[in-house]
Amino acid sequence: MSAQSLVELRPLVSRVDWLAARRQLLAEEKAMSKALDALAAKRHALPWVRVDEDYEFRTTEGVQSLADLFAGRGQLVVYHFMFGPDWEEGCPSCSFWADNFDRIDVHLAHRDTTLLAVSNTSVEKIEAYRERMGWSFKWVSSLGTDFNRDFAVTFTPQELEAGGVDYNFTLSAFPSTEAPGLSVFARLAGGGVAHAYSAFARGLDIFNGAYQILDLTPSGRDEGDLPYTQAWIRRRDQYED
Repeated sequence: MSAQSLVELRPLVSRVDWLAARRQLLAEEKAMSKALDALAAKRHALPWVRVDEDYEFRTTEGVQSLADLFAGRGQLVVYHFMFGPDWEEGCPSCSFWADNFDRIDVHLAHRDTTLLAVSNTSVEKIEAYRERMGWSFKWVSSLGTDFNRDFAVTFTPQELEAGGVDYNFTLSAFPSTEAPGLSVFARLAGGGVAHAYSAFARGLDIFNGAYQILDLTPSGRDEGDLPYTQAWIRRRDQYED
């Protein structure tokens, strides 16, 4: 399929008219940027909740606590990667997200922040899939703990059948026992760990650079006619061309 057939043509105007339209949009973009800055400030000021549970994560370096995962830094960002204990592969959408945040951990480390992924499956499955995908970020197992359930990304089949789970801070239907999410933690000065922030669903969009790029194009994400959002996504080694 040619590139032209993918994009509905827009009106063709002079450069002068284009600049006028672009400057008008720029004014709106600047206003949105200021609004997002104000929203980020409110996010930074959210109160915290102390984490009292002694979670143990299986890693390639042995068993580690939540505090250990900080790797000596003050902030920890956890991506909840959908990968159930009986699954043979990680979620294709989460894999799309991981392609976008792989290898940024070294930059975050210089801002006192550790980034890693956590999944409700075995370390062996995680490592096999990570090798297949070619990723380098740290990825640990929460299998056998309440971590995923406590942070609202793992549900029982019975909960799904009942028609409602607590996801994205609301009771709603959900199609899978595993869900994507992002949780942020901070180390407390006197010792211990606090939960500072969580995001789910469209709140994860900002974590995906490919979507941010698509949002700049005329066709945008071009998902309106699909049977469901992200139906086009494949694991990076499964696209046909």
